[in-house]
Amino acid sequence: MTFETGITALPESIRVIILAMIPISELRASIPLALGMYKMDVSQAFILSVIGNMLPVMPLLLFLDPVSTWLRRYPLFDRFFTWLFSRTRKYNYRMEKYGSLGLIPFVAIPLPVTGAWTACAVAFVFGIRCRYAFPAILAGVIIAGLIVTLSCMGVLVMWGM
Repeated sequence: MTFETGITALPESIRVIILAMIPISELRASIPLALGMYKMDVSQAFILSVIGNMLPVMPLLLFLDPVSTWLRRYPLFDRFFTWLFSRTRKYNYRMEKYGSLGLIPFVAIPLPVTGAWTACAVAFVFGIRCRYAFPAILAGVIIAGLIVTLSCMGVLVMWGM
């Protein structure tokens, strides 16, 4: 069985969720796919994409710290994390000012590398606790989903679809 046969065998709704889970695409790709190619209802495309985008968030928030702690046993990774924390912590004054609320616009603006995956990494680096980061990331994902959905609807109307 080839990859194409396997993925096309999945229902379209599962394909939308999987695409929304991928760090590069997230819902910025899954909503246009659902609306344009699969001709899904707007609310279905939005909900499936938000669900898919949020599925990896809790595991990432819970496991980035323990995994990095485990990896720091090795000199190469220890040097990397030492460099990462020293480099990023110089921006700590911004995080102290906005805290977890700073994650909302970071995720909400639908640009490359500003999605939920990156927000989880930011929360990890700046020590934002999961109970504060998760709702902020969820709010950002919902806002981004609304922006992408409305943009797609505008394009579809312009194209007469």
